[in-house]
Amino acid sequence: MLWLKALHVIAMVCWFAGLFYLPRLFIYHVDCPDEAGRQRFEVMERRLYRAIMTPAAVVTVLAGLGLLAGYAWDMYGRAGWLHAKLTLVALLVVYHWLCGRHRLALRDGRNTHGARYFRVFNEIPTLILIAVVCLTIVKPF
Repeated sequence: MLWLKALHVIAMVCWFAGLFYLPRLFIYHVDCPDEAGRQRFEVMERRLYRAIMTPAAVVTVLAGLGLLAGYAWDMYGRAGWLHAKLTLVALLVVYHWLCGRHRLALRDGRNTHGARYFRVFNEIPTLILIAVVCLTIVKPF
């Protein structure tokens, strides 16, 4: 189980690296004045999303489900912190999906958001990470 937990944490760190960086790329993409620069951002965004973020998200969720099945399932009914954490993970999956939608909108010229929107959007995973770490370590309820 410890190897599975290590895999879960490693994948989560990789996933969050992408969740932190991709919206920053969106900001640069929106502010980019030339077509060559926008094309470069499209390549960077695609590679980050498809080659790093999505596989890391899948491994994070699968390893987390393995941990849940392995030993956390016994406490699932009486651990409010775990319910809260799983809800936040579901929100992260939605956020990940939204990142994919924003990436496609930027690629296809359908983006309607400016740099300010993406600056605020970029803060969401930070808040979720803080909450997940506190819930997991402190287990306040």
